[in-house]
Amino acid sequence: MMRASIAFSLAASLFLTGLARDRFDDWITATHLPPLALETSVEVTDRDGTLLRAYTVADGRWRMAVDLGDVDEDYRAMLIAYEDKRFYDHAGVDLRAMSRAVAQALRNGRVISGGSTLTMQVARLLEDSGTGAMAGKFRQMRVAWALERQLTKDQILQLYMHLAPFGGNLEGVRAASFAYFGKEPRRLTPAQAALLVAIPQAPESRRPDRAHARAVAARERVLARALRDSIVPDHMAQGALTEPVPNARQPFPALAPHLADRARSDDPIAARHQLTLKASLQRSLEFLARDVIATQGERLQIAIVAADHKSGEILASVGSAAFQADARAGFVDMTTALRSPGSTLKPLIYGLAFDQGLAHPETMMEDRPQRFGTYAPQNFDRQFRGTIRVRDALQLSLNLPVVQLLDAMGPPRLLAAFDKAAIRAVIPGGQPGLAIGLGGIGISLTDMVQLYAAIARGGVALPLTWRMDGTRAEGQRLLSTGSTWQVGDILAGLAPPPGAPSNRLAYKTGTSYGHRDAWAIGYDGRHVVGVWLGRADGTPVPGVFGADLAAPVLFQAFTRIAPQLAPQPPAPPATLLVSNTQLPQPLQRFRPRDTLTGDTTAPSVAFPPDGAEVELLNGILMVKVAGGTGPFTWLADGVPVVVQDRARQAMLTLPGTGFVSLSVIDAQGRSARAQVRLH
Repeated sequence: MMRASIAFSLAASLFLTGLARDRFDDWITATHLPPLALETSVEVTDRDGTLLRAYTVADGRWRMAVDLGDVDEDYRAMLIAYEDKRFYDHAGVDLRAMSRAVAQALRNGRVISGGSTLTMQVARLLEDSGTGAMAGKFRQMRVAWALERQLTKDQILQLYMHLAPFGGNLEGVRAASFAYFGKEPRRLTPAQAALLVAIPQAPESRRPDRAHARAVAARERVLARALRDSIVPDHMAQGALTEPVPNARQPFPALAPHLADRARSDDPIAARHQLTLKASLQRSLEFLARDVIATQGERLQIAIVAADHKSGEILASVGSAAFQADARAGFVDMTTALRSPGSTLKPLIYGLAFDQGLAHPETMMEDRPQRFGTYAPQNFDRQFRGTIRVRDALQLSLNLPVVQLLDAMGPPRLLAAFDKAAIRAVIPGGQPGLAIGLGGIGISLTDMVQLYAAIARGGVALPLTWRMDGTRAEGQRLLSTGSTWQVGDILAGLAPPPGAPSNRLAYKTGTSYGHRDAWAIGYDGRHVVGVWLGRADGTPVPGVFGADLAAPVLFQAFTRIAPQLAPQPPAPPATLLVSNTQLPQPLQRFRPRDTLTGDTTAPSVAFPPDGAEVELLNGILMVKVAGGTGPFTWLADGVPVVVQDRARQAMLTLPGTGFVSLSVIDAQGRSARAQVRLH
């Protein structure tokens, strides 16, 4: 009878235990969990993943996304040893630790240890519940058990590393590491790791920027535990005790703020934006911009853009000297503002003229007073040099020669070049006149850098890009390789600013009408940089010149990119490298269009017509000229291919297919052009 009673009691106990377990499981399963998807800071990074700028979440807190593998191993080991040493063994609640905490509280009349596991702390942080109320503690236990059934231990630990409070508006280990140490938590010193373990236990009373002494004491306790548990060896622990504890928060990274804002505005849903910038170069050029402006009054502003012209990727974009609401209007991105480019358009005009057979670097031109209808341009210094080489005219940035060339080719030709280069140009009044060649047009700094990138790339225009995942558009040929090399060779012959290295940087300066804008744009064999200085409101800056103010900044920017310039490519094989006397007679001296007014016998390209698509036969193209006076000289992309030929039909040997600009010049220097596509 006794045995039967014992057996019944045992069976009843097992049944009741199983029933209780099932009811407990049902209770846990029915737990309503808070949302586990956390809002984290939107981040903007450079090409290598380095943080450029981050934004607070909706409630103004810093909560930055982080993976366990991106957090220092010592920190993780210290955290578990100090907060929850049986974290990987319990099911969410450590009953042994909780029993010990209750016993200590009863013996001492106060709470000695909390007994909360990391999972319970995550439960509390997810629901933002209190730490002391008994009902709150039971709720945390229930949520902790439920979390352990749905998540892995690493996922729970990762939630803690996002939610742990570090004082003020800091949440999560990554935000705290940036705020207190100015770096990612990937590599922490033992002292830094110990401080980050200690703060969340009492975030407001241990934050080092307001309770420095308590922060030091709390860090020492964590280090002592780490030493006891052999996480940190003795010599490292002793060294960590002497390492200073920060007494102030550091600002979060805020590099390229204008471009970061633009990235976020373009794609407001994305949590992460990876740009083509290089953080180190961006930081260096921002420092340069700040230093340059520091002694230039309170209204002068600066913008800098640097790019890899081979790939078309922007490497640095400085929209202003400081991203702040000051007299300089620092919040305005001056890399995208429309400004007058002054003389910086001249290299493009000369390149187009070379391609069309209007001139050669050794062609002689007249720099004398001249009227073009009602337009009477003058040189910047109000002086005239008389007969001068094209090379010297560009290096001296003379106005009369370039206006003559633009008049000969027509302003629409220049506007068509802007379209090919994907450049937005705004013409005052909407009617293009010759003044656009001297800066009478609105173009942004970024677009001007894009234009010079095309020249540096051998004449292929490729839109600049600033997103790593951005689509890469196909480039269009803007100029021939021969004309771009000639332009670059001329620009590389400019004397550098005083104190700058004589490194043959190909560059051009410009100053807009009324001294409103000062420019300097240059390139080497790999990089292109543009510098703009002026006032954001467009008012004049008396005495400002591109050569005096912007050019030195340009050369300093290149020294920050690399110690030495990347070499320029050699001259293409077809480049005509001769003196003036060795040029074909029509190219020896430029004849302005006004000298041919009323001439009805000027030559024209009879075949192929302008805009035609023609098939090459064994690399040979037949061409015909109508009108004009022989002998005739034929040029392809500015390179003579048939010289002094009296026949009106010629066979041109051309190097390949694609777009080519054909020019014919007669004995009197009159010319005609046709743009064709060869197959």
